[in-house]
Amino acid sequence: MAEIKKRYSDEDLAEFKEIIEQKLELARRDYNEMMKSLRNDEGNDVADTSPTYKVLEEGSTTQNRQETIMLAQRQQKFIQGLEAALVRIANKTYGIDRMTGELIPKERLRAVPHATLSVESKMKKGH
Repeated sequence: MAEIKKRYSDEDLAEFKEIIEQKLELARRDYNEMMKSLRNDEGNDVADTSPTYKVLEEGSTTQNRQETIMLAQRQQKFIQGLEAALVRIANKTYGIDRMTGELIPKERLRAVPHATLSVESKMKKGH
């Protein structure tokens, strides 16, 4: 009886590591741009315009700032997920479904490299 493969080969792990490192570089760059945008928001003052426009502009700026903060938080979580995936690669536990212990299909890992569940496990879990 053939033994069921319980981990990806070192070659597969190297491929996934390269994918994750590329995504991580882009994610960090995007996060840094968001943070730079948040720090520069105060510089865009509309003090010389009419009071009514200023109130509308401040409301819009506040909403945009809140959206950027939410995006930055989501991006930070994505970065943490990618960093955790790199740790799993180093430990040779990457790509193993944390519910079933089976390998997550390569196609899913290429699309969602920080995944810890197969699509089936994720649906069973109710997410």
